[in-house]
Amino acid sequence: MKAQPANFTGHFLIAMPSMADPNFARTLTFVCEHNEGGALGVIVNRPTEMNWNELFERIDISLDVESLEGQPVYFGGPVQVDRGFVLHRPVGHWHSTLPVGDELGFTSSRDILEAVARDGQPEEMLISLGYAGWAAGQLEWEMSQNAWLSVGADPHIIFGLPVEQRLPAAMHLLGIDYANLSDVAGHA
Repeated sequence: MKAQPANFTGHFLIAMPSMADPNFARTLTFVCEHNEGGALGVIVNRPTEMNWNELFERIDISLDVESLEGQPVYFGGPVQVDRGFVLHRPVGHWHSTLPVGDELGFTSSRDILEAVARDGQPEEMLISLGYAGWAAGQLEWEMSQNAWLSVGADPHIIFGLPVEQRLPAAMHLLGIDYANLSDVAGHA
């Protein structure tokens, strides 16, 4: 019987201390989709200098919800950094949404930003510029090289914790303290 390939959709990827790619060093990435064609995700712990006020001004949408002003825009990954993406809960009904399970959505259409600016909905969201992408087999290869640890994601870590607590909280799901990780990988 052939083993089922790993599917990391809905999981966190925790960059190991030995991660050489500066785009991913010390990152926590949420995997939105993983299949035979590759994978895509969004880094959830790397805020940029840009905030929502600046982003909405640049795309000519008036941000009318005061409580959202000043929220950070995140570096979601090195792919399409000139485009905005929204990781949110609930999934909702937007023009271009990739559902991630029953709870989360990853949306790239303008209509979600218009709703956010007008109504503050969806209530739980993270806006990023860019996303992380892997070609077919690339993520599996990186996992075999101990570049990442993986654990089932908890949306509370993304939406309910301050950015500096997200990586340690994901590590805690594995029962590991990030400070105790070695940058030397071992293979059995």
